[in-house]
Amino acid sequence: MFEIAKKYMPGGVNSPVRAFKSVEMEPIFVKSAKKSKLIDINNKEYIDYIQSWGALILGHAHEEVVEEIKKQAELGTSYGLCHELEVEMARLIVKHIPSVEMVRMVNSGTEAVMSAIRLARAYTNRELIVKFEGCYHGHSDGLLVKAGSGALTFGTPSSKGVTEKIVSNTLVARYNDIESVKELFDKYGENIACVIVEPVAGNMGVVLPKQGFLEGLREITKEYGSLLIFDEVITGFRVSINGAQGYYNVLPDITTLGKIIGGGLPVGAYGGRREIMELVSPQGPVYQAGTLSGNPLTLAAGIKTIKIIENDPGFYSKLDELGKYFEEGIVSALGDFYVKVNRIKSMLSFFFSKQEVNSYEKVMNSDVENYKKLFKYLFENGILLPPSPFESLFISSSHSKEDIEKTVYYFEKFSKKLKEGKL
Repeated sequence: MFEIAKKYMPGGVNSPVRAFKSVEMEPIFVKSAKKSKLIDINNKEYIDYIQSWGALILGHAHEEVVEEIKKQAELGTSYGLCHELEVEMARLIVKHIPSVEMVRMVNSGTEAVMSAIRLARAYTNRELIVKFEGCYHGHSDGLLVKAGSGALTFGTPSSKGVTEKIVSNTLVARYNDIESVKELFDKYGENIACVIVEPVAGNMGVVLPKQGFLEGLREITKEYGSLLIFDEVITGFRVSINGAQGYYNVLPDITTLGKIIGGGLPVGAYGGRREIMELVSPQGPVYQAGTLSGNPLTLAAGIKTIKIIENDPGFYSKLDELGKYFEEGIVSALGDFYVKVNRIKSMLSFFFSKQEVNSYEKVMNSDVENYKKLFKYLFENGILLPPSPFESLFISSSHSKEDIEKTVYYFEKFSKKLKEGKL
C-alpha cells in the first residue's frame, strides 16, 4: 500500500510525520480504530498513544460522538450558511476559555493562527511578530521560521518556498528564556504586534513553561502595547476545561484552538477580547472567510465531546491519574538510561537525557537513537508511540490502567534487552 501511495502522493502521505522517517521505518495504514486501540490493514492491533495527535481526548470512535455525527449527517453535511451548532460551540468556548469573549470558527490550527496574527497586526498597526524556537504554529509562510545567528535576530526560512522577505517580520526568541524576549523588545518593541507561544510546548515533545515565563510574557506585551497570543490548539480542553490559560492563570489577548473542539473532525478557531474580535469581517476590516468554517458535522462532534467532559466532574483528575501512573512506570523502567519525563495531565514526553529538558536546545541534545530502538520494539509488540522523538504522547479517557500496565511491561522488557546489548 505504501508503494502505491508514493505513486500518487508526495512521500506517500498527507502529512510528513506519518511517513515514519524519524524512526527509520515505513508507515502503517490504519483500517479501523476504537477507544484506545487501532488496527492496521494487516489486522494487527496497537495500543495507540497518538490519538490523532491529541484530538481524541475521549478515544477513537466514541459511541456518543459517532451517534451525533450520524444524526447530523442525516440533516446535512455542509451548508455554507448559518446554523445553531455554530452558536452553541461559540457559547461553549466563551464559557470555558477565560480570555475569549468572541470567537470565529475556521478549519485548521494553521488557519486559526494565520488569522489571529493578521488580526493582531490590524489591532496594533504594527508588523513584527515574535515566536519561539521549537514552537510550531502551523505551516503558514511567516511562521515556518528558524532562529538566525545571534541573540537579536530575525528568523530565516525553515522551508523551501518561504522567502526571506516573508519572514523578515518574524523574530525568534528562546522558549523559557524571558531575557531573550526582553532583548527583542528592547530593540524592536514599538514595532512588535504580538508574541505567539504554545503555553505548554507540544511540538518539540512536551516542554512545560518555567515558573514566571508566561507571566513574564504577559507583563512585557502589556508594557509595550503588544498582544499576547496563546496557541492552545493542543492544550485547549486538554490541560483543563479552561485550557492552559486557566490552568496557569495567565490570560492572553487572543487564543487559537483546534483538535478537541472538533471531536476528531477537522477544525480550528480563534477568539479573544470583544474589542479585538470586532475587527473581523463583516463587523470590521480584517478579512477572513471559509466555505466549511463552522461545519455542522465537526461541530456536532465537538459539542458532544465538550458536553461529555462537562458532565463528568472527575474527568481531568482521572486522566491525570493515568498520566501519573504512566510517568512513574516509564521512570521506573528506563531509569538506568537517564530518562526525563515531561508531563502535564494527559500529555507527556520522555527524553533520553541526563539533564532536565526545558528548552529547544536541550530537546535537540537528547538521545534520539534510543527512542528509535524503543519505538521499534514497542511497535513490534502492539504499542504505538508517536513516530518521532519530538512529539507528545496522548492519553485518552478510553485508555485503561491495563493499557498502561501492558505498555510499561514492554518498556521494562526493552530496558532489559538494551542493558544486555540485544538491541
